Amino acid sequence: MPSAKLSVVSALLLAVASLLAGCANKSVDPTAKMTTEEIYAQAREEVENVQYAKAIGLYDKLEGRAAGTPLAQQAQLEKAHAHYKNEEPAQAVATLDRFVRLHPASPAVDYALYLKGLVNFNEKKGLFSFLVDQDLSERDQQAAKESFAAFKELVTRFPNSRYTADAQARMTYIVNSLAMYEVHVARYYFSRGAYLASINRAQQAIADYRDAPALEEALHIMVQSYDALQMPQLREDARRVLETNYPQSRYISGNSTVRRGPWWKLW
Repeated sequence: MPSAKLSVVSALLLAVASLLAGCANKSVDPTAKMTTEEIYAQAREEVENVQYAKAIGLYDKLEGRAAGTPLAQQAQLEKAHAHYKNEEPAQAVATLDRFVRLHPASPAVDYALYLKGLVNFNEKKGLFSFLVDQDLSERDQQAAKESFAAFKELVTRFPNSRYTADAQARMTYIVNSLAMYEVHVARYYFSRGAYLASINRAQQAIADYRDAPALEEALHIMVQSYDALQMPQLREDARRVLETNYPQSRYISGNSTVRRGPWWKLW
């Protein structure tokens, strides 16, 4: 019997020791005794020190502590920016979408839309990423298109916003870039002898991105492709459109041909 009692006592002591050890291992929240203003100041300091992950954690704390206040909204916006700087575009966009959904009347909605556009604008798999990608046959340009959509919403809803002029400039750049992408793909197909595919991509660029500078070459690619396919009527139709829209085009003289060198070499 004494040994049985000792076993029970030992088991209880072990249980208590384990409980105490577990409590000791629990990390102490360093913000527990901080005011919301102090948490915010600390988060800003972490951003200045390029410690974005730490700043994001603090902004999360602040959102909960200051819920329902302008400070919580500010924390949400700055957290999105920290995600952006920390190369976490998906988290940044999700945070901004949540902000716009929860605070549709906020005076900072224009900034949220601008930042959303900027996040996708600088997304590594977005604009011009095809220049370093060895498979040009297909390339997802979704980030660029989502960037354009965010900027367009900003320009439409807030024409007098301080961010509108820059958004408009970036929209023009995006359109030109997407058109150039389609033309590069068309040129790639031409270089492979896939003339119908080349024509289709050139036509896609013309249909989707009117007035973009790259459309001059798109028309020229169509002329060359129809010529390669021995379709003179369609070749002449494409040439007339080229001459009408670009009377000073270097392609009209016949001295320029579709480049057949490395597809990635632009100059």
